[in-house]
Amino acid sequence: MKNPAPEELLPRRAAEICRGTLRLMADLGFYGVTEMPLANNRRADIAAIGPGGEIWMIEVKSSIQDFKSDHKWREYMDFCDRLSFAVADDFPQELIPEEAGLIVADAFYGAVIRNAPEARLVPARRKAVSLRFARLAAARLTRVGDTGWTPGDDGLTSPLP
Repeated sequence: MKNPAPEELLPRRAAEICRGTLRLMADLGFYGVTEMPLANNRRADIAAIGPGGEIWMIEVKSSIQDFKSDHKWREYMDFCDRLSFAVADDFPQELIPEEAGLIVADAFYGAVIRNAPEARLVPARRKAVSLRFARLAAARLTRVGDTGWTPGDDGLTSPLP
């Protein structure tokens, strides 16, 4: 086992785990968003939707302390078909509960070590979560497209007064 990351590097480590996990999920046909607010006022680290509308939530843990101090993860289960934890390769995998899947990831990629058990959402909940996901993704895409925009000097656009 590698030495765990120092406390000041944990936010970076969490971002790296997120990046690798999102890359893995895309290769599995799932596209995700980070920090998705849920109807129960919780926020999933990663929410991803698959080709058949399956919804996975992934809780990213950057350290043992992060894992032990956060017991909210069970509250995400009502909003997904599968719930997994994503951790770095030096995280003690035996800590991850059996009712969740396990992904090991770094900044470049990840691997599913244990599949999460499936608990299919009822159609009304699936629609609500999918709509929330779509609106969040569209809002973020709109902001990205608007960032840094300036009117051209071609006379076709003009700034608002």
